[in-house]
Amino acid sequence: MTRSSRETPVTGEETAFLVARCLNGDTDAYGRLVVKYQAAVYATAYYYVGRHGEAEDIAQEAFLAAFRGLRRVRDPARFGPWLREISCRTAANWLRRNGARLEMETPLPFRRTVSIEDARKGPQGMLEAHELQMRVRKAIDALPERYRLPVILRYLQELSYDEIGEFTGDTRDEIRGILQRAGRQLREILAETESDSEGNSGWHPAHESKE
Repeated sequence: MTRSSRETPVTGEETAFLVARCLNGDTDAYGRLVVKYQAAVYATAYYYVGRHGEAEDIAQEAFLAAFRGLRRVRDPARFGPWLREISCRTAANWLRRNGARLEMETPLPFRRTVSIEDARKGPQGMLEAHELQMRVRKAIDALPERYRLPVILRYLQELSYDEIGEFTGDTRDEIRGILQRAGRQLREILAETESDSEGNSGWHPAHESKE
């Protein structure tokens, strides 16, 4: 579920309007909210469980829970942070129920579109890319908890600062600062785990100059 699969983003004001429409029984309005936040919810679930199918199931469960509890939203303009809490809680509960089983399985790499360049690398190259993703995942796990979700949303789902902020409840400047600090820490962590990592960490900001 990548950025290219999503429709034109809904603005913050439209989000509050759509929540109000949902409360009046407009299910199509909730469908638009799902489109807006599906990448963020999926990424949150995947971060917890590391499995594609399970992450999709958790995302669906989180959206269903949010729909059923929509009348508990105190501030429709903060629907995103409210949904984030539900997503994290749903994923954490799933992990408590299924954690033992997951420890016996081998995780697949994070779902992302395979480019022509990736395909040209062949099996060995794709295996190395997978191993790199695992190193980056471990490096993200080593970050302060507040940094982890914004990093996942930015560099694996390529959400904009504004989209991340609407989901986490942070301002644009706060997200920028978090990502800058997290970027420095990630480079330091990766450099410690790979002696020849300079210029080869495989981790680069997504469209950084456009923000």
